[in-house]
Amino acid sequence: MQRSKRKIYDAIVVGSGATGGWAAKVLTERGMTVLVLEAGRQLNPEKDFREHTFPYELKYRGLVSGSKYAPRQPIQSRCYAANEYGHHLFVDDIDNPYTTPEDKPFWWIRGRHVGGRSVTWGRQSYRLSDYDFKAAERDGYDQPWPFSYKELEPYYDQVEDFVGISGSYEKLPQLPDSKFLPPMAMTCGERILKKAVESKFPGRNVIIGRAAILTKAHQGRAACHYCGHCDRGCTTHSYYSSPGSTLPAAAKTGRMTLRPNAVVREIIIDPNTGKASGVRIVNQITKRDYEEYGKVIVLCASTLESTRIMLNSKSRQHPAGLGNSSGALGHYLMDHMYSINAGGVVPVLKGMEYDYSDGRANGIYIPRFRNINDKHPNFIRGYGMQGRSGMGYAYAQAKQIHGFGPEFKKLAREAKQEITWGLGAWCEMLPRKENRVTIDPNKVDAWGIPALHVECSHGDNERAMAKDALETIKEMGEAAGFRILYSSSTPAPPGFCIHEVGTARMGDDPKTSVLNKWNQSWDVKNVFVTDGACFVSQGCQNPTLTMMAITARACDYIADEFKRENL
Repeated sequence: MQRSKRKIYDAIVVGSGATGGWAAKVLTERGMTVLVLEAGRQLNPEKDFREHTFPYELKYRGLVSGSKYAPRQPIQSRCYAANEYGHHLFVDDIDNPYTTPEDKPFWWIRGRHVGGRSVTWGRQSYRLSDYDFKAAERDGYDQPWPFSYKELEPYYDQVEDFVGISGSYEKLPQLPDSKFLPPMAMTCGERILKKAVESKFPGRNVIIGRAAILTKAHQGRAACHYCGHCDRGCTTHSYYSSPGSTLPAAAKTGRMTLRPNAVVREIIIDPNTGKASGVRIVNQITKRDYEEYGKVIVLCASTLESTRIMLNSKSRQHPAGLGNSSGALGHYLMDHMYSINAGGVVPVLKGMEYDYSDGRANGIYIPRFRNINDKHPNFIRGYGMQGRSGMGYAYAQAKQIHGFGPEFKKLAREAKQEITWGLGAWCEMLPRKENRVTIDPNKVDAWGIPALHVECSHGDNERAMAKDALETIKEMGEAAGFRILYSSSTPAPPGFCIHEVGTARMGDDPKTSVLNKWNQSWDVKNVFVTDGACFVSQGCQNPTLTMMAITARACDYIADEFKRENL
């Protein structure tokens, strides 16, 4: 009896989120057979997406703390989106542990299901520029990225053509324009702020947010209908998520195999060739181990999970973890400093008619203006600001109104409420070697895989930047005639902005980096890392759009090299 040969895929993509979806799409469309491995389950939009769920349909009406509806999610339930509506779209913290020093908390927010955090992300989509890619050449700190904006620009175009980004053309050198769908409209309060800021503070701009939300039908997906609850899922796929766009595109080729509930333990190294031959996996449900084989491995598991897989992939050739000959693997962790904010009310707009702004899942953006044309005396790099002005959700004010039936609904819609405003800063964290992840020798997850130990804290540069940002928010609010009712100068712990990047950085020198300019491991040429782990520095912009563009670029290179039989 002849033994059947084991299946060997052209590529194995680990992770099915924003970058995993793009890797699957590009590689399959270039003719490669691809196995996509997802640690979590396949979602059912009819059951799992709750963007149209009303409070009365929930057990606790959306009014209680996470300890009630999610006792196994002490970290995840801190996130605004991991509430009673959407907490099932986030991981079980008990099954997925990690450790931190007591004095250095790190709040790691995660999703394990097909689509990952692309299902719940905030969808703000901004390009980086050479103010970011080449920042080290401007201020002398650390090292630049191994490519320029010009090299990534066509891949930004490619991603935006498919994903659909709504926004306005501004021609700002520090924030390159995307290929936009029509922009969303600003509210009255936002237009007041824009007029005041741009007239009184030259060099500052208030623009509508750039969002991966469709303002018109695009690529077979419907335009957004402004229900306002994108973090709970989107049954119409009107925002970008991999299950709604890139994964179906890959499936359409007939060359993608998607396998949920596949928790990757480590990458297998062939001792004869020194190349990766596949991955070892634990079935999430049965907890049985098995292996899958591929000619190329692409890690898109998310920043820290990809690095965890590499650190756990120890062998005779790689005793400190796969791709760690430089000693840089796990180091230079970054996340935006977050929760520096202020806000209040817009007195001149009190009592305005209902304007439907509570359904717009977007806000305004103030691009970085520090260290662009001049040098700030207290810090390098910069920050961007995000916020909004408008009405709150109608049902929120309904709690204070007495009545019943049609008259009650009329009062809830037309009550003379205050119009609020708020701005927060997203401050760039510098890459510092001491901010790192390692494997905790005493902690494993529910599948017996060694867990991460995370050490990360803000530095003096971030603290100086945050001080300036808060003062700036207040001066702009006052210039617009807004009343300030609250402010916060205390940042959230790193991780909570959910923009973690770094730990498997790219570079030009194999002695100081983990990956080359094509996201290829210096040590194992058929292993690539294309998610946020590859970032050299952070910028102040939301990182997901850049991750997708980097993935598209790397996968073009993979397909070319695979065809030439160089991998």
